[in-house]
Amino acid sequence: MSTDIHRAIDAVWRIESPRLIAGLARMVRDVSLAEDLAQDALVAALERWPESGIPDNPGAWLMAAAKHRAIDSFRRTKLLERKHEELGREADARQEAAVASLESAIDDHVGDDLLRLVFVACHPVLTAEARVALTLRLLGGLTTDEIARAFLVPEPTIAQRIVRAKRTLAEKRVPFEIPRKAELAQRLSSVLEVIYLIFNEGYSATAGDDLMRPALCEEALRLGRILAELAPTEPEVHGLVALMEIQASRAVARVGLAGEPILLLDQDRSRWDQLLISRGLAALERSQKLGGARGPYTLQAAIAACHARATVPADTNWARIASLYEELLEYSPSPVIELNRAVAVAMAFGPAAGFEIVETLTQEPSLKNYHLLPSVRGDLLSKLDRNEEACAEFERAASLTRNGRERELLLNRARTCAEANRQSSHANNSKASRIN
Repeated sequence: MSTDIHRAIDAVWRIESPRLIAGLARMVRDVSLAEDLAQDALVAALERWPESGIPDNPGAWLMAAAKHRAIDSFRRTKLLERKHEELGREADARQEAAVASLESAIDDHVGDDLLRLVFVACHPVLTAEARVALTLRLLGGLTTDEIARAFLVPEPTIAQRIVRAKRTLAEKRVPFEIPRKAELAQRLSSVLEVIYLIFNEGYSATAGDDLMRPALCEEALRLGRILAELAPTEPEVHGLVALMEIQASRAVARVGLAGEPILLLDQDRSRWDQLLISRGLAALERSQKLGGARGPYTLQAAIAACHARATVPADTNWARIASLYEELLEYSPSPVIELNRAVAVAMAFGPAAGFEIVETLTQEPSLKNYHLLPSVRGDLLSKLDRNEEACAEFERAASLTRNGRERELLLNRARTCAEANRQSSHANNSKASRIN
């Protein structure tokens, strides 16, 4: 029974903690203190709920418990009175005013509190790694250990990132507010970047023995859906949700029974999640209906939609995908996007056309250690029957990736190309001997 209660409390915490911390942070204006107060409320729940049972409104119970601890803290801390005895009355008045403000604020509708917390956790003054860790901690309700395991990083490293992030927010006096119009676009871009970084790490794990980490994909999707509700008039928010929904729809089909990766064109499309696809297409439509120039997430979602709408690989509109990549390049020039365009061009107009684009990228410094460049080059070389060169490219790609599953896939492709090259050489030698 106790185990069931603790599981239920854990589930409640995952659901309620972001709103709890957001509401407290609005009142105390300190993210670190807000999290401490929320944790105190959780401890109180762990002490009382096993005996009393989970209340009908657990979120309100946790908020009330955290409120009382905040008020106690305010009443215990009379720093001005200690420093300047002559200002004691003024300090008392301010302290009581703070308590009254807290008591009245706690009953307000949370409104945009969660959105404010999103912007604080993803603030550009923090490094990308710190933003990701803090977002998963504050908005995802994940423990430090869970975040560390998800990213295959030592727990002390994640703990340090979170502590430093909170300290930086305090030192820089980052306001707990929704950015004004002038800086909203830049700040929103940072928020979307963090959510997509979380999703991408789940969708294609950078390192380790698993191709995917589904929990991170699910967490990013949850955060994206929350953001879409909080910022319903922002096209790129819906564009990102659309992109994640459609990509997540392929999750089951991307991995074989032994955990091996299955390439897009080889996937059993009947296993794609049609509910996620329909949700993704609906989000894409919402983004496009809001008007304005299409941003990078909406464009990538439109590319993903081309794959989602094709019931078999042959139905894929590769020419449109190539065109969408061209549009994406105009918005955000990048050698990685150009590499993706090369793949689409190869599928639409033949491997030689795609290979010509890839060759222009071989001297790009930013792609020097990017394993997908030799991987794509190897694929196109194999399609051009240049198997010996393709084998070398796949082996190079395998040496660059840090993901075990991906490495094995690339080495298998290298072996296939080596075998094809041997057979071709043998056939040529046989033909030559017959001619002689």
